[in-house]
Amino acid sequence: MVKQVAIISGGIIGATAAFYLSYLKGHESVAVTLFDEDTGQATKAASGIISPWLSKRRNKRWYALAKQGAELYQQLVNDAQLSANAYCRTGTIVTRKDHADLLDLYHEAEIKAAQTPAMGNVELLSSAEVKRRMPILTNPPEGVFVSGGARIDGQHFVAELLANAQQENLAVVNQRVSLDGSGRVLTEQGPRQFDRIIVATGAWMHETLKPLGLSLKVRPQKGQLIDLLVDMPASWDNMPVMMPESMSDIIPFNHGKLVVGATHENDGGFDLTPKEAAKNQLFENAQYFIEQLSKAQITDMRVGTRAYTDDFSPFFGILPTMPSILVGGGLGSSGLTTGPMIGYHLAQSILSSHLVDWNHYTKPIGTYIS
Repeated sequence: MVKQVAIISGGIIGATAAFYLSYLKGHESVAVTLFDEDTGQATKAASGIISPWLSKRRNKRWYALAKQGAELYQQLVNDAQLSANAYCRTGTIVTRKDHADLLDLYHEAEIKAAQTPAMGNVELLSSAEVKRRMPILTNPPEGVFVSGGARIDGQHFVAELLANAQQENLAVVNQRVSLDGSGRVLTEQGPRQFDRIIVATGAWMHETLKPLGLSLKVRPQKGQLIDLLVDMPASWDNMPVMMPESMSDIIPFNHGKLVVGATHENDGGFDLTPKEAAKNQLFENAQYFIEQLSKAQITDMRVGTRAYTDDFSPFFGILPTMPSILVGGGLGSSGLTTGPMIGYHLAQSILSSHLVDWNHYTKPIGTYIS
């Protein structure tokens, strides 16, 4: 008998779960319906960098999840035949303002790279060597290059995953839905009963779970970034991305698209209005490294809402009060890195009884939901 599975939200977790439910062994035993009304969705508004290895964060569970997430990408890209518009392994340049700190970072990278094949090669670069790899820069810093780093466009990424899954067993319904107290999905056409439900509604998950008598400890954070159109020759395609210390990420895409961001605004709540002050700050951060930029080159400003937990850690698991419902969220600013791994685990839990120990990646679900 075919199981009916619902996924609420088509962001990074929901889209990846949908793909794996259409791809992993046993996918022919499930029919999947994904409900998504993507207003404010962090993934849709995001372009980012997949390069977690040199993060300053020391949360061991987060690092295990992020490290595995970065390693999952190459397999996921191959399995789903994703285009370079969605994901491209370009390498990452990580900077430090103090030279001694940069040397410490380089030695840390060497040690990690010896045990982490996904990192690829690690090199210590002078400012001149950074300029050679990123010729768009007029004020290049020195940095550490990690060849395994990649750039990602969230909107292209989830769109291609969902298009792939729709060829198998996925139906996408573009509407906002909710749950009732018995765990049914309330749609515009009426309530629907599903065998399993994945809830991945990000900063809105508190409202999603409220009818079940549950309270979720998450808060919204506003994130804004800008797109610029820059005159770049084709020979500059696939430039590395740069993660400057205490400044906005610089993410060059092919065909002259340059992405700068994103902001981290804890007082922005669910407000999706682009702010001129944020635009100016992002532009100034970019112009520090690329002096010839003009505000006239800004083509777009994207705004999304991230979800953060009190301990800044993602979570996922099965609701103890209603085992047919699985949840995943609290991704914060690392969602493009950690989200696919969570989606994979949630999909696998529906299709297989052989699971890894999730405690390696997340605290018990009761830490965040009461």
